[in-house]
Amino acid sequence: MLKGVNKKITILDGSFGFQLDKYVSKSLDGDPLWSARSLASEPEAVIKVHLDYIKAGCDIIETNTYQASIPGFIKYLNYTKEEGYELIKKAVSLAKTAIERARKEGIISGDTRPLIAGSVGPYGAHLHDGSEYNGYYTDKTTIEVLQNYHKPRISALIEGGVDLLAIETIPSKKEAEVIVNIIKDYPDIKAWLSFSCRTDGVSTAHGDNFKDTVTSCYKLNPDQIIAVGVNCIAPHAVEPLIKEVTDIPLIVYANSGEKYDSALGWDNNDEKLEEYIPTWLNLGVKYIGGCCRVCDNNISKIVEEVRKWEATHSE
Repeated sequence: MLKGVNKKITILDGSFGFQLDKYVSKSLDGDPLWSARSLASEPEAVIKVHLDYIKAGCDIIETNTYQASIPGFIKYLNYTKEEGYELIKKAVSLAKTAIERARKEGIISGDTRPLIAGSVGPYGAHLHDGSEYNGYYTDKTTIEVLQNYHKPRISALIEGGVDLLAIETIPSKKEAEVIVNIIKDYPDIKAWLSFSCRTDGVSTAHGDNFKDTVTSCYKLNPDQIIAVGVNCIAPHAVEPLIKEVTDIPLIVYANSGEKYDSALGWDNNDEKLEEYIPTWLNLGVKYIGGCCRVCDNNISKIVEEVRKWEATHSE
């Protein structure tokens, strides 16, 4: 069990970018840095998003670093390498500030606090072409390039003081293995590993067999990987993927089920995410939250469903 998490089921937060739209002067959808731009431009908005999720009852909040990278900050903010590194560390500091405010406001008390997970998104997010949802870039991207991209981000998050890492929306076994091997250089850090997947119930976004991939990656580093699973996938597509995975802690944070078109935007055909919670918990999911288009109100509903389930499954 991860130190600081004593509950049977651990609640994660929801979408950062979607929640952020409530506080920023201009939506960052379509921005090459996406929500990570707000680390530099509107840090107070970042703190407010974290606070919203703490109020909703999250046990873990994620840093606003999914699309944060040193090359991205150099290209789109004209930062130096050192400034980019410090901005990633700042994301951790903003999460800590939110926790401090929550304690002052009486939202949390005593030694209890949400843990901070450092969000580590895929290399494809930096490419800003949607390729994290197919992973084909990994066929032509060398292991060395992936290592050079991810290691400084991970180093900055750990140096900033995260409690664990959220390795998320990873489309391929190749990239997952690179990151899982990188964290061996930081033996004191724990992490979860979550994949973007196809809706065929079998494959990662890249086409790797999901069951084989998560099992292999978990066995590659069982001392540090606390859970494997899926994120940023429609709720109805989760069960077929995870039901074949046994004897490994599972994590699920699905999106709203809405589909996005670059020309038309979101179709607003959302699924009731909370209705899927009991099924996933019965399949062994231990960490649960939300992804794209899932806000603090949705997380509150998830918390309610989890508590109901726990009440009927107490030891």
